[in-house]
Amino acid sequence: MIRISKQPVTAGDSITRFAMDVTVHEEYDVIVFGGGSAGCTAAVQAARAGRRTALVEKNGVLGGTTVVASVNFPGLFHAWGKQIIAGIGWEAIERTVELGGAELPDFTVVPAKHWQHQILVNRFIYSTVLDRLCLDAGVHLRLHEMPSLIEETEDGVYVAVTGKSGLKWLKALKLVDATGDADVTGMMGYARKKGDVLQPGTLINDLTGFELADIDPKLLDQIYEKALRSGQLGASRFGLYNELKAGRISMHVQGIDGSSSESKTMAEVQARRTLLDTVTLLRQVPGCERLVVHYFANECGIRETWRIEGETEVDEQSYTSGYVWPDAISYSFYPIDLHHHSDLRIEQKKIAPGIVPTIPYGALIPKGSDHLLVAGRCAAGDRMANSAFRVQASCMATGQAAGMAAAIAADRNISVRDVPLSELREQLMVFRAIVPGATHSGK
Repeated sequence: MIRISKQPVTAGDSITRFAMDVTVHEEYDVIVFGGGSAGCTAAVQAARAGRRTALVEKNGVLGGTTVVASVNFPGLFHAWGKQIIAGIGWEAIERTVELGGAELPDFTVVPAKHWQHQILVNRFIYSTVLDRLCLDAGVHLRLHEMPSLIEETEDGVYVAVTGKSGLKWLKALKLVDATGDADVTGMMGYARKKGDVLQPGTLINDLTGFELADIDPKLLDQIYEKALRSGQLGASRFGLYNELKAGRISMHVQGIDGSSSESKTMAEVQARRTLLDTVTLLRQVPGCERLVVHYFANECGIRETWRIEGETEVDEQSYTSGYVWPDAISYSFYPIDLHHHSDLRIEQKKIAPGIVPTIPYGALIPKGSDHLLVAGRCAAGDRMANSAFRVQASCMATGQAAGMAAAIAADRNISVRDVPLSELREQLMVFRAIVPGATHSGK
């Protein structure tokens, strides 16, 4: 039995004291929260570096947005005909390809559209590849659990996780927040920020049962315009006929905030209701009488919520100019891609030829943190830069960097702010990561 005591906190004239006797069920060197693109690579990296590592994930499957939100086209790993992100995330892609779960485009040819170098992965195969990568590395998978309470003490960080059997206390030396929403960062009291308005979410879906040849596009437009004017439906990004040709409705859900359970509940319910309303309307159109939703994602894909206040912040100018940060630990390659909060506009700014943005280590450190790192889309950046580096390949790269840094800090019992940059970079390259400014054989 261990007693956790928090220093008195004065609030006005009152004093709040926190003290609790807890039983620690498991002790780890590193605990990673969130089993998506960033979290899986972070956990595998920390474990491969020899640290006892746990991965806490609220769902029963790994893969995060790629799997549960069906945004199953990770990228971008290449820029201007050259690979710029490799390491553990790329290893997951390679294994998925080997098992028949993906096909790779010709990366030596610079595509006309950036998304043509995204990689469509089979969600089942990809998720099982992540299972195996984690287990083979020795990661302790803790699925169906979420953090409930976190306390930093002189001898480590105590974490209460809630699962099917109730509350359990874990202890760790270092933590990695890869929740996407900086949940752990907020629970620990470190500064976060988010915009007054947020980008829309998307509910991925697949439709079947319709006969495209029997659909009159003009009649479809008339019915749709009437529904639009009455407020029954929102605007269609590509036009309903074009979306039917693609076999899915572009379900951009405006005015949602995925940063809390309550707001995310509203987002999920709203998205499913809008999809049902759209399908019900379409069934009035000849050729769509038997239209059905063959598949819909378990969750809405959330583009934007909280971002940390980091030791360093990536802004739009540093990102688009390809500035090489003094503490750069990874590349990122995706255009500025800000989806407007109230309509279907996308503010997109392409990266100039030959330019490859970089991400600094300081953007993974919540300001003043000694025991916590972040990875993925909640890293420190302004809205414009964040709209670019939030994508999966970039999250994989920052995840691997955070996992290695946490492993080094845990091994040496030092602050995450004191991790030697040269050692971090060297160790990342040992595990096949591509580090800006370093010499990579075969790259």
